Amino acid sequence: MEHINAALIESFGEPPRYRSVPAPQADPHHEVAEVLAVGIHPVTRGIASGSHYASSGTLPFVPGIDGVVRRQDGSLAYVGGPGSGTIAERILINPRSAVPLPADADPATVAASMNPAMSSWIALHARVPFTPGQSVLVIGATGAAGSIAVKVARHLGAGQVIAAGRNQERLHQLLSEGADKVVALSPGDDATTASLAGAAADVDIILDYAWGAPTELAMRAVLGARTDHTQLLDWVHIGGTGGPTITLDGSDLRSNALRLSGSGFGSVDMKHAALPELALAVASGALTIRPRPTPLTDIEKAWTNKDAPGERTVIIP
Repeated sequence: MEHINAALIESFGEPPRYRSVPAPQADPHHEVAEVLAVGIHPVTRGIASGSHYASSGTLPFVPGIDGVVRRQDGSLAYVGGPGSGTIAERILINPRSAVPLPADADPATVAASMNPAMSSWIALHARVPFTPGQSVLVIGATGAAGSIAVKVARHLGAGQVIAAGRNQERLHQLLSEGADKVVALSPGDDATTASLAGAAADVDIILDYAWGAPTELAMRAVLGARTDHTQLLDWVHIGGTGGPTITLDGSDLRSNALRLSGSGFGSVDMKHAALPELALAVASGALTIRPRPTPLTDIEKAWTNKDAPGERTVIIP
């Protein structure tokens, strides 16, 4: 039996190991593709730890939720989804769900950028009725996905983009990457409340990568400052860096046109996600995160690497 090299999760809570696994075999509905680059995203680590809701709970398995591959005909494609098992030299892909890429696309850059860009791209395409000219607040904008969400909102025609986050140096950089205003999420609640109320009182859409206590504070600030409480506010929960739960006073829902939704695996019909359009924007350089290429042989070290702002570790099999 032919074997290939891959990353293998053998125990939850531990990094994957560099192992030899059986080579994939094509079937009537799948073809074998050569893996060129795979990003190690927070959700990838979460699923591999067994703590993410998309985790199967079964061991052992090859981690990886997406990647860039070279198909049998030589073309490049972006592929992915929970359970993809992409951190390997070769994988099985469904040709019907493969997103074509330009021949000159940089695999590492696409692998680093597509997943973090998808979170805001899909939210603005398939979770809320976003229209160009609307204003967007990004909470948690100094993380990788939040930073690119600022670019995505601007790319899709937002009339105003407000970035809120804790890293003040990164916030300043976002002013040159699509943000019109920035809000520092400081430990002082009063200062943060005043800043959010002043900058985002009448925002149309909030892309929330924080949740938890930061979201509770932001809700009180924004809802309390709105000049027209009947103006619809779409609040989209995307990430949970601030915690998994919030306490929401029912009066906030009754006294405001507040619509809460979430965007993640299972909440969106991917046929409406316009991923080919996103892939072209990423490949063109309009929506990118800097890759940190690392060979598959160094998977254990790469797994625990702490990415710098605007950077993502990418495995090159």
